[in-house]
Amino acid sequence: MNLKSLFRPSTMAVVGVSTSQDSHPANVIYNKNHLRYPVKTFPVNPKGGSLNREKLYSSVEDIPEDIDMAVIAVRAQFVPKVVEACIKKGVGGAVIISGGFSESGNLQLQQQVVDIAKEADFPFVGPNCLGIYAPDYVDTFFLPGERMIHPDKGNIGFVSQSGGVLVDQMVKFAGQGIGISLAVSIGNKAHIRETDMLTWFEQDIETKVIAFYIEGFERREGREFIKKAEQCSKPVVVFKAGKSKKGIEAVSSHTASLAGDYRVFSEIMKQHCVAEADNEYELTSFCEALSCFPGGINNGNVGIISLSGGHGVVAADAGELYGLSIPQIEKQTMDTIKEKLSPGIKDIVSLVNPLDLTGSSVDSDIVATARHLARDKNIDCIMALLIPYSPGVSADIGAKLSQVARNEGKPMIAYVPNEDKYKIIIEGFELNNIPVASSVEGAVLMAKALKRCRPC
Repeated sequence: MNLKSLFRPSTMAVVGVSTSQDSHPANVIYNKNHLRYPVKTFPVNPKGGSLNREKLYSSVEDIPEDIDMAVIAVRAQFVPKVVEACIKKGVGGAVIISGGFSESGNLQLQQQVVDIAKEADFPFVGPNCLGIYAPDYVDTFFLPGERMIHPDKGNIGFVSQSGGVLVDQMVKFAGQGIGISLAVSIGNKAHIRETDMLTWFEQDIETKVIAFYIEGFERREGREFIKKAEQCSKPVVVFKAGKSKKGIEAVSSHTASLAGDYRVFSEIMKQHCVAEADNEYELTSFCEALSCFPGGINNGNVGIISLSGGHGVVAADAGELYGLSIPQIEKQTMDTIKEKLSPGIKDIVSLVNPLDLTGSSVDSDIVATARHLARDKNIDCIMALLIPYSPGVSADIGAKLSQVARNEGKPMIAYVPNEDKYKIIIEGFELNNIPVASSVEGAVLMAKALKRCRPC
């Protein structure tokens, strides 16, 4: 399937626009795209007429220009005829917002739409979905723009069966400064499915990390997905729902999917180097870390630098819980670091991993420690737990440590409290492609993601 018309459209028809109800989903979609996005948008309603002085077309076929994508927001029983009209017009693909298909027990109606589309090689997203948000291109979400929080354009491709989870995750991404290349709500995924999206993202140069919220698969589909994910050259993150008995029941009623045996699926993901996020918090941390270091790390050996012994202990506990290793560093490394430290702290620091430089350390102490720790053969990844209110820490520490990570060629993860007054430190890391967590546990989860997505 050629999905370019859906994800990079120049023209779009919105079918189902109301002449009397401005809050109708089709009207929300039409107004957003017509007024705020570069895609040229045409409204469609069988009655014809006009809408806000714009011509209202009675059919997609009446539009005088070629149409890349149609957004279909009509009653379920009318969808097959609209799809047929789109095919006759030569539309490139569709997003079917309408509900009332398999999730409501109308399996036959959904299959009718699928059969029509497959015979004509006509791709569509949905039904029962929000559809597509492509930064700078198009937004088919029937949610008012003023209520939406959009992440910046970035390199995360995110696919979700649930529109609500997708929108909520976009809020979390925006809060962490994580950008997206494309977000797709696939709903009942009657035609375009996760494996199709893997194919698209694999060749999409704007995407570095592929993330999924998955409720269930058809029989044997899960194995096909894992096989394709393993072969993918980009890291794949999965947040799987339907783990409990009640969750499985909810999955069936939500998108009519088969949740399957979660434990088996989870174990297979581990074996095939797919990073499974246990919750939305992990999903956010995983995506941020892998967007910076898509190659992952081989052994999960983490060297922790802290300005507080307590933070180091918390990180060590969390690291063990999440399967990371906090190895001893070589004596030569410890001796070299001690030699480079300020005279005032040489006798009070602890250079056993986690390394505690104390709150009396200054930038040069932290930078020298990171540089030589990165050269230790036992360490795969550096974790810098910063306390920006320490008197010796400057606003440039993020940029300075980022330079170390670039020069030494070793992944680095930072923890800095997510407060406006520390924004310049956070930006020093993020502008240099170093992930920053807003909690110690978040930093550990980022390291966990790098271990889970190690090269197979």
